[in-house]
This record gives sequence, C-alpha cells and structure tokens, in this order.
Amino acid sequence: MSHRLGMFRMPSAQMRGQGLRNQRIHTHLMEMMLHLKQTIEKNLMHLTTRHLQQDLVLEEQRHSQAASEQEALLGHLMYQLVNLLQSGAMGGLGLQPSCPSLDVRRDVRGGQWAQSSRQPDWPVHQLSDPEATFVSQHLSSRGIDISALYHSSFQDYKIYQRDKYHEDKNTMGFINLGLSENKLCLDLMTERLSQSDMNYIEDALLQYPDWRGQPFLREEVARFLTYYCKVPDQLDPENVVVLNGCSSVFSTLAMVLCDPGEAFLIPAPFYGGFAFSACLYSKVELILVHLDSEVTDANPHPFQLTVDKLEQALLEARLTGKKVRGLILINPQNPLGDVYSRDSLQEYLEFAKRYHLHVIIDEIYMLSVFDEFITFHSVLSMESLPDPNRTHVIWGTSKDFGISGFRFGVLYTHNREVASAVSSFGYLHGISGIAQHKLCRLLQDREWIDKVYLPTYRSRLQIAHGYMTKKLEALGIPFLNRGSGLYIWMNLKMYLDPCTFEEELLLHRRFLDNKLILSRGRTYMCKEPGWFRITFADKPLLLKQAMHRFYQVLSERKQDLIMKQLENAQRE
Repeated sequence: MSHRLGMFRMPSAQMRGQGLRNQRIHTHLMEMMLHLKQTIEKNLMHLTTRHLQQDLVLEEQRHSQAASEQEALLGHLMYQLVNLLQSGAMGGLGLQPSCPSLDVRRDVRGGQWAQSSRQPDWPVHQLSDPEATFVSQHLSSRGIDISALYHSSFQDYKIYQRDKYHEDKNTMGFINLGLSENKLCLDLMTERLSQSDMNYIEDALLQYPDWRGQPFLREEVARFLTYYCKVPDQLDPENVVVLNGCSSVFSTLAMVLCDPGEAFLIPAPFYGGFAFSACLYSKVELILVHLDSEVTDANPHPFQLTVDKLEQALLEARLTGKKVRGLILINPQNPLGDVYSRDSLQEYLEFAKRYHLHVIIDEIYMLSVFDEFITFHSVLSMESLPDPNRTHVIWGTSKDFGISGFRFGVLYTHNREVASAVSSFGYLHGISGIAQHKLCRLLQDREWIDKVYLPTYRSRLQIAHGYMTKKLEALGIPFLNRGSGLYIWMNLKMYLDPCTFEEELLLHRRFLDNKLILSRGRTYMCKEPGWFRITFADKPLLLKQAMHRFYQVLSERKQDLIMKQLENAQRE
C-alpha cells in the first residue's frame, strides 16, 4: 500500500483514493449514527426517570444542566450528520479533511474515547470542514471548528470523568485501560511530594517567571538529562525550555518549524495526540509512514521502521507538492513499545540530514524500560549528532514519574533560535512557580530516584506486564512483547468478522458497553483493523476487574461469531 494513502489530504484524481474516501465516510457516518442513537437513548432515559420523580420542581433543577448538555449534543450531531450527507451527495463523498484526525483516515477518537496531547494520552478527533460545520450565531469559523473538535472528541471522556471506577465507592464505574497513565507508584510519589522540602514559598515563586522556565529548574533539568540520558558532556541550561506538558512543547515546535500546510513525516501507528496538536494551532500535516505487522524478508520484525520506508514516503509526498519539514520519532515507541537501537537512530538521523529535515524525538518513556535486556539510547547520548541544529528532544515527568497532573514538558535543542521561538509560548503555556520548585526538588533527589523510586517502579511494571501478558496468552491473543512503556499492543482480529474498521469500532463499543475503555488501533492511524492498545500500569485489583470485563466481552463476541457461522452454513 502506498505511503501516500496515509496522508490526511488525499489526491482526488486517483480512483483508489476515491474508494478509500467512500469507505471512510461510510465508517464516519456509522460512528455518528451510533453516537446519535446513544444520545437519543440517554435523553429518553433521562426524561423517563425525571417524570417518575415525586418532586418535579426539584428534579427539574437537578437535571436541567444535564438535559441542556444532551440537547446541545443532539443538535450538534444532527447538524454534523446533515452536513456530512449533503457534502457527500454533492461531492461524491470525496470529502477532504482540513486537519488530521484519529479515525484511520483521521482517528483520534477510537469511536469517541479521545486522547488529547499528553492530556489524556488518547488521540483526539480531528476536524473536517463539512463535518465540523454547524450553526452558530456567536462563533467565528475557527471557533466553530474548535467547538466541533471539543464536542466530538471529549463528550465520552466527560462521561467517564463522571463515572470512574473506584474499588470502594463505585465498583460499577468505567475502568480506563485506554489512557496511558502511570498509577503504579502513586504511594511513593505522594509520600515524596509531601515532605517538608517540597513546601517552600518565596516572593519570586508567586510572580511572573522567565517564560523559558525558572533558571533553577532549567539548570536542574540539564543536569538530570545529562545523567539519565548518559550524555558525554554536560547539557546547557540555555538550551532548555519548560512548558506545561509535552504536547505544548510539540505544538509550539510545529508552529515555529512549519508554516500552515507544511508537513512532518511520522511512522504509523503512533501516539495520536500529535495529530491533534499539529492541527489545533499550527495546521501542520502529518504524512504517515505505514508500518506493517506481517513479517517478511524485507520486514523481519513486526511494524519495523526502515530508512527505505522513510525514503518512499518522502518521495511520494514531494511528488504531490508537499513541503516536508521534519520527521517525528517516539522512543520508546507509543503504542508499539519498541526501543530503537543506537544504530537505527543513527540511520534515521542521517536520513533526515540528507534531506535537510528537522527531527523531533519524543523520549517521554525513557525511564519506563523495564526489561533488563533492553537498553534505551537517548539521542542526547550520541557523541556526534548528524545535524544538531535540526535535532530536538522532548521529555516530561507524566509517564516515568506518574505525575501527569503537574503538566510539565521539556524541550532540549542545540538550536538557540528554535529555543528562543518556543520560549515565547511560555507566556501562554508556562507552569506555576510553586510547581516548578517541587519539580526541581524531585529531579534533584537522585538518591531517592535511583535507590527507591526506579527499582520499585520497574519491578511493579514487570509484575503488571507479566500479569497482563499471561492473561492474553491464556486467551490466545497475539501481542507485541516489548519491555517498555505502560501498554501492550495486541491483535484482536480473530474477533472481527469481517476484519474491517467498522467491526473494530463495534468491538470497541462492546467494551464500552461493559464499562471498559481500550484504545483501538484506528486511533493510532494503524492501517490494519483489529489492533488495540491496553494499558497495564495500574493497581492489581483494578487490572483483575478489568480483565474480567475484557474476558466477558470476548466470550460473548466469540459466541456471536459461532452463531453467525452456523447461520451462514445453514443458508448455504
């Protein structure tokens, strides 16, 4: 399959591209109809429940806000559906998305369960001009697009927030194994963050900071990365920029490195928050370099990234007039869990230098490698970068330290022009001074990190990963057995008949009906239906309950497939 088909803007002249668009529009219509059906059912249930109450006045007050939200969503979905049908009828369903999305062509929603850039770790629904259109008397066109993005991406996430599983208070709530959030060492982090050295306030912390981040924090980040990335020479604090989360760092990098309409290459499947971030501010395209699961002589490992694939994707993009400005890499990879070797990194960087491309490398899982036979190599550890002025590293504490609520992301770049441009966004995306102090104290405490936190964290990762993989093996489910990250990339194709993205969506919704959230492969731009990502970095009791729900869904699905096969045999 051509890599060009992975672009978010397909050439309309090609018949093959037209066929794919038709299939994807059909899929999106199906999703909207299912969402519409659910919304109508919730509305009817709400109205029925309300009229059964004795005190209608108090009940009206209690439910007015929820009813208003449901009515607004219902109206929004109707507008989307009508506009999509009209656009499809007039354009032969040849719709062109204005931004990437996470629904295979575009998916960032996995049906609906969206994942914002590092916040939460789900790819998020992207915009398409006709699909985002609905009537507003108050918003600009841009505001309408953003509002549509919000409603279509986060509606179900808000429902999840209102109905979270709790082992004591809400055992029937949603269990979320679709969000890559580290909950394995909350006890250690809570204890450490409660110690007296964390509780410090001075005048400077209560005032506007340096937009690049407080000098004391940038100095400590430089020392921390030098130590844990095994950098040959001490890193320079002047090359450090601190913002509120890694997605803020990526989004601002895209802004300062690209003009609207320009593009980055990115191997797929990949963390879909990048698609959301690239679209929201900078309007940058992501050109997919599709990786194959099938093992062949040319592809000796599942989902292997090679320079040949990068070369082909770049060539095809340029033939269509795209201006490619850079390459995005994730190491360790999300959702695959692969850790790139030093030689592979060298090859990717040399490829980028050959074509004058920037390289953005996300290393947010660098301390979450728990297989003792796997060594993580940061690009900062390389003695001589092929093109240091075009190599930019992103890291944060959300994954390795399980403190995503701190909203802390770091850029390290040798390019002072890039650092300066990104620093200007600290005006909008800075971190509070008190949080910066706590983060500095945390990163300073190497003895605690090395002797207490990391050994415990990696041990718990191994145990949780072992528990989950044994359950998958018992069910006969294929998966990538890597040794890093908080998640497992698994293959549920055997439960799809036929093996299509429509069936993948239906299976995804079966999990939702059973109050279990997983991330389906389409939300990571995987070109093959049937792949799902499941997170294991949580408490044993919750994982046990989650796998019980997982097993229930698959057992029911297996019975359905048997019945379907019997019915087909009888017809024949």
